[in-house]
Amino acid sequence: MMYVVVATGRTIVRLSNGGTPSSVFLIWFLISVFGAVLCYGSYRLPRTSIDDEYYPYVAGWSLVGFAIILTVLVSYHVLAEGGIANPSRAIPILTSLGTTAGYGIGVHDGKARTRERELEHRNRALEATQRELEETVARLERSNRQLEASNERLEQFAYAASHDLQEPLRMVSSYLQLIDRRNDDLDAETEEFLKYAVDGADRMRRMIDGLLRYSRVETEGEPLEPVDLETVFEEICDDLSVKIAECDGEVTADDLPRVEGDEAQLRQLLGNLIRNALEYSGEEPPSVHVTAERNGADWRLSVSDDGIGIDPAEQERIFEMFQRLHTREEHEGTGLGLALCERIAERHDGTISVDSTPGNGSTFTVTLPACADEA
Repeated sequence: MMYVVVATGRTIVRLSNGGTPSSVFLIWFLISVFGAVLCYGSYRLPRTSIDDEYYPYVAGWSLVGFAIILTVLVSYHVLAEGGIANPSRAIPILTSLGTTAGYGIGVHDGKARTRERELEHRNRALEATQRELEETVARLERSNRQLEASNERLEQFAYAASHDLQEPLRMVSSYLQLIDRRNDDLDAETEEFLKYAVDGADRMRRMIDGLLRYSRVETEGEPLEPVDLETVFEEICDDLSVKIAECDGEVTADDLPRVEGDEAQLRQLLGNLIRNALEYSGEEPPSVHVTAERNGADWRLSVSDDGIGIDPAEQERIFEMFQRLHTREEHEGTGLGLALCERIAERHDGTISVDSTPGNGSTFTVTLPACADEA
């Protein structure tokens, strides 16, 4: 605005000295055009993406454009015409174009500098994020190594403990059997105590066997290969034929697929689920049905029954070791069967879950990988 005021003052002085209107206008335009551009810039620049610290660059480029054109024109008049008493009428137009061009260059430069700084900020932020991710990955890798080492130690401990317990348990069982052979010399109370001891030793043996199977899932598992679940199901039904007949139960299945797995472990998994379904059937004869449904690269194997069901509040802990929902008088078991099933499912990169309502049966679902040639 200052430039416009100065230009107006110079115009008045020139008129008072007898200047022509054209020369007066020329003087006013020469002086005020740069100020007019700056006024426009002060209004327009805050509405652009240019940071305010780069506004001086825009003003500087405007001044450079104005000065270059004006210098060239003045030099031309001095050298070619011997003075500038009667300057060309094109001077205002050319200087305004030079100023505008300088302003445009300044805006472009300001935007470029703004984008460059934004990119620098983003790059620094990305570098910081990358460093954080690398540190997080490193921590996770350390945690995974520690967890793997801890799991390996636990497996070794479980195997060693259960293996070393077998020998003293055999000795206890042997002596109990020797005492039982002389039951003619025992009174009724002693025979009852002996029965408790024999039952306890038998439970201990089954728990040790369960721990051994649990600890061997990873260490002694066979390589995964195509397994025909139809054949596995038929073998399980043959093994459980006596139990099925005793409870007047029914075990059926749809067409079952081939999956990628350890056949012996899958037999344990499916056998445990069917055996549990027969065991927890309630008063009515049990009915167990096995189905399979394709889900992407996996198969969802479901074992459904119409038994007593499971309380929703208890459904999460049934897969934990030594967790029992019923007393030994109600149902036998070690509390390791479903924990073993979960361990086997995890070894096959699968999962196991239960959907159950008390009194309306249960459905256990296991995800298993499809065969590589069928995936």
